[in-house]
Amino acid sequence: MKYIFPLILLVLVGCSTSGKSQLTNGRGLTARMLYEKSKDNIKSHNYKSAISKLESLDSRFPFGAYAEQSQLDLIYAYFQNRDSASAISQADRFIRQHPRHAFVDYAYYMKGLINFTAEIGFFQEALSSKLSERDASTARQSFKDFAVLLKKFPNSKYANDARKRMLYLRDRLAQYEIFVARYYMERKAYLAAVRRAKYVLEHYPRSNQNAQALSIMVTSYDILGIPTLAEKARRTLKLNYPGYPL
Repeated sequence: MKYIFPLILLVLVGCSTSGKSQLTNGRGLTARMLYEKSKDNIKSHNYKSAISKLESLDSRFPFGAYAEQSQLDLIYAYFQNRDSASAISQADRFIRQHPRHAFVDYAYYMKGLINFTAEIGFFQEALSSKLSERDASTARQSFKDFAVLLKKFPNSKYANDARKRMLYLRDRLAQYEIFVARYYMERKAYLAAVRRAKYVLEHYPRSNQNAQALSIMVTSYDILGIPTLAEKARRTLKLNYPGYPL
């Protein structure tokens, strides 16, 4: 009998350790407990722990009362944890599974914001070259994401912020097109330069790069020996930007 107590003690210690492990990774917690703890993690900026709990909630209680909100919170937690790919994937998943949800506009908005932040964050870290000279694919995707949001949910509470960000992205994308157009001009590919300049006028008609686009068209058409088109571009430039040097 003297050996029974130590054996029982070892068993109890083992159960206690196992219980702590289950609580740490979310097993053994109710849906409400997981959700409340994930909220606390997000408030304290502990996004990794929040993600762990939200993922556990999503897999263990996919049809419960907290299921849809936890999926939305996962988008935000991934985003704050700088896992853009997972955040966008989660947003796409929510849109696909809940296309008529009251807060589905948030998922659309977050897609645009994630790509917007990736664009801005990248260029803040890459200070060795100008913004206009960098690939614009992420900015272009963000612009498209916000455009989809505004088309589907023009009265969304995120619409005003999306419009403001699109104004910035419009000028950013126009700058990139002008950079490429000048690159073509330096290599005497004037038709290609004209195509890029026209793209700016057609797709970003109110950007801050329109005068430069028209100037490129004037110069390129003059060099190509197409005086009628050169004069048309010149008149448009003078009319809309009278102080712009020719």
